[in-house]
Amino acid sequence: MGRLTTHVLDTVAGRPGSGMKLALYRLDGSERTLLVATTTNDDGRVDQPLLDGDAMSRGSYELVFQVGHYFRLGGSELANPPFLDEVPIRFGIADPTAHYHVPLLVSPFAYSTYRGS
Repeated sequence: MGRLTTHVLDTVAGRPGSGMKLALYRLDGSERTLLVATTTNDDGRVDQPLLDGDAMSRGSYELVFQVGHYFRLGGSELANPPFLDEVPIRFGIADPTAHYHVPLLVSPFAYSTYRGS
């Protein structure tokens, strides 16, 4: 059974990015449909898969992480506007029976992602 998961790592503090707000959208041409809005737990993960079972389908998606809000809450002094505020990651699901894991490694000035396991 396929599923979509994520987690956040705060590379400044060297710990999970707990309390980060994020949203998952399905993209269909110029249309963008909100599927899930959630917040990471103490381990920097969400409590349940963002998609699984019948909700997992082939297509284009976007995860939007509220990075600026997260670092402000953690006491970081950010410029106004911050260098990174919302971080969107667009990706495709070609095989709805597979596990897609999209982690975010982040600081106020840089981020990286990859397809994890």
